[in-house]
Amino acid sequence: MFTPLHWVVRQKNGKTCRLKIPVVSDLLFVRSVREDLDPVVDNCSTLQYRFKKGMKATPITVGDADMHRFMLAVAETDDVVYYSPEEIQPSMIGRKVRIVGGPLDGYEGNLLFIRGSRKKRLIVEIPDFMTAAVQVNPEFITLL
Repeated sequence: MFTPLHWVVRQKNGKTCRLKIPVVSDLLFVRSVREDLDPVVDNCSTLQYRFKKGMKATPITVGDADMHRFMLAVAETDDVVYYSPEEIQPSMIGRKVRIVGGPLDGYEGNLLFIRGSRKKRLIVEIPDFMTAAVQVNPEFITLL
């Protein structure tokens, strides 16, 4: 199981503290097949499938390779920014790069371009569902 998390600042008992909470409160990724999940979902009223837009009968599935890349990338930094697919505009997609060295060694993708930002962020996505921008050390970036 995997749930994407991010840091937030909240008031708790009158004190300000940082908490790591789910990016989407009702999202849980599970590696299984539908035949095994259906009985669990049917017996637990708080669980349900997420379906592809416009396709009510087709739950969202994520390939093992895409999920592994996403989990690895977001686990390597506390400075992750999450986006829905609609939020990523073509003007935000920067140069194609390859990461050489470090925890994301061999990863290829695009840099996120945000005017005025000095941080180098790599776009990592679960196709058609969620995008994360993870901070990358500039010395590991090779332009393609």
